[in-house]
Amino acid sequence: MPLDPTLSPSELEARLRLHGLPELGPRRFRRLLGAFGSASAALSAPAAAWRSLGLPAVCAEPRRDAAIREQAAKALHWLEAPEHHLVMWDAPAYPALLAELDDAPPLLFLAGDPRLLERPQLAMVGSRRASKPGLDTARAFARSLAGGGFVITSGLALGIDGAAHEGALEADGKTVAVLGTGLEHLYPRRHLGLAKRIVEQGGAVISELPLNCAPQASNFPRRNRIISGLSLGTLVVEASPSSGSLITARLAAEQGREVYAIPGSIHHPGARGCHELIRQGAMLVETVEHILEGLQGWTQGVPTVEVAPALPPHPLVDLLRAAPQSSEHLALRSGLELPQVLVELTELELDGRVACEAGVWVHRAP
Repeated sequence: MPLDPTLSPSELEARLRLHGLPELGPRRFRRLLGAFGSASAALSAPAAAWRSLGLPAVCAEPRRDAAIREQAAKALHWLEAPEHHLVMWDAPAYPALLAELDDAPPLLFLAGDPRLLERPQLAMVGSRRASKPGLDTARAFARSLAGGGFVITSGLALGIDGAAHEGALEADGKTVAVLGTGLEHLYPRRHLGLAKRIVEQGGAVISELPLNCAPQASNFPRRNRIISGLSLGTLVVEASPSSGSLITARLAAEQGREVYAIPGSIHHPGARGCHELIRQGAMLVETVEHILEGLQGWTQGVPTVEVAPALPPHPLVDLLRAAPQSSEHLALRSGLELPQVLVELTELELDGRVACEAGVWVHRAP
């Protein structure tokens, strides 16, 4: 259902037709509504009137095509389901932070609970090819933040995005997945089950793209501005210098939002993107408290985040935070005898602080 009770059925259908036109982005969409007063009037206006607004013919010519009408009709049918919604940019329910963007989406297709868009959100993004420690860190941070009342917002991608959504769900928290495809063409297919659980557990899956829009490389950077635009801040957990998550972080900075980055070993390629962000002014984050400190003034009304008590320092854990290592290497670097190292590692593994994977020991986030 559209979240604007004042919108007539004919105007809703007209907006959906406008939205389906080629090369009609958010700015042009709003320019048309501002010039003609409604989508219905814009569709009825002569092509010359569209050209006078600086819109190319490729936008105006297909507006009466049967395919555009059929696409709008399918969207109206999709909206008949109780958990399906359409959030318009000029409706009271449109998220205030996202509305600050000069290219804010004119409409959002949403499956799930639209009220989440009005709650404080934190974006978590990172590498699709994340390491096991990176995935553990993302889940741990998402669990703490979602358990404390923040909505975790990410892009449903493989790697860090998926781990962030999973961590929020594990805490019985809420999470929002922003897609770079239409909601009827969910990508990646491996996360179909995750998207279903997000909606079933009171979260939301959203997209600005037409429902049947297939994956296109150019749409994912567009998706990233929504992730950062919805959120008070963006946390980058693990990323290479070429990672798309750095686009999200840069967009967040341009939008005046906080940017956080978790550092890692100088030998780990997945840490270099985070280190680059830190050099550019992102806040270095080691604990959830660092994020909360950066959000002071923004978080009135958000429940206090419960953070697990700090675990005592341990030299082997410190070494594994830097990089995965074998037992023998740990003995060499720590100065401990190998039998003592093995005893210590066993105790740490039982405490959930380390794990042995493919013959090497890795640090696990608490």
